[in-house]
Order: sequence, then structure tokens, then C-alpha cells
Amino acid sequence: MKIALIAHDKKKVDIVQFVEAYQPIFKDHELFATGTTGLRIQEATGLSVHRFQSGPLGGDQEIGAMIAKNEMDMVIFFRDPLTAQPHEPDIAALIRLCDVYSIPLATNMGTAEVLVRGLDRGDFHWRTLIHKQER
Repeated sequence: MKIALIAHDKKKVDIVQFVEAYQPIFKDHELFATGTTGLRIQEATGLSVHRFQSGPLGGDQEIGAMIAKNEMDMVIFFRDPLTAQPHEPDIAALIRLCDVYSIPLATNMGTAEVLVRGLDRGDFHWRTLIHKQER
């Protein structure tokens, strides 16, 4: 599966620790991330991560474009709800696209853990079926 990993500045340490904790699961999937988040995950884990621009420079929109083309299967986005973000419209658009295209989205560690454990169990087999229908 293709998984997007995004984190606001105050949540970057959390997402790196999260990916480290679930590295045995993430290693079997294709990972995408916004700029600095992807770099920090790569450095900490050695996992291959396709890096987009940082969120404020268009990275959220790049991931949104993949969602709109059904090229992303899951989004884990550790948001900082206590800090205003200059690119809030891009964030809202990304979340909206996840809803429009039924892409599993976690915006905090609790929900992300549920998604990753489900991923490990094979609960997202329906995404594979959707990809087959497109062919």
C-alpha cells in the first residue's frame, strides 16, 4: 500500500517515533512524506521515503493530487491543533479529499495506531480490490 506520512513541526518527533515503533509493518509498504518529515523518518529508520515539498510549499497538495488519482491508500497526518498553520486551506483540502475518495486518515497517534494495526492484519484488502477495478 501507498502511505502518506505528514506532521506539523511540533509533531515531527512523534511521527518519527511512531514509524520507528512500527517499522516492521511500514517496511513492507511504499512510503511518501512531505519534505522535512520524510527526511527525518529516513534518517531515523533507513526506510525509503518518497519526499514531496514541505506542506507550506505544496507538499500537501502533491499528496492530495495522488489521492484524487487513487494513487494513495492511507494518510497519517500528525496535526498540531494548538498552532495556527499558514497553509490551513491546503490541509483542509487534503482532509476533504480523503473523505471524498474514502482514504483512511489518521490525524493523531491513537487513530494512526488503529490504522497501522489494521494494516498489519490485512483489514485494508478492499483498497487492493479498488485498484483492480480501475484496470
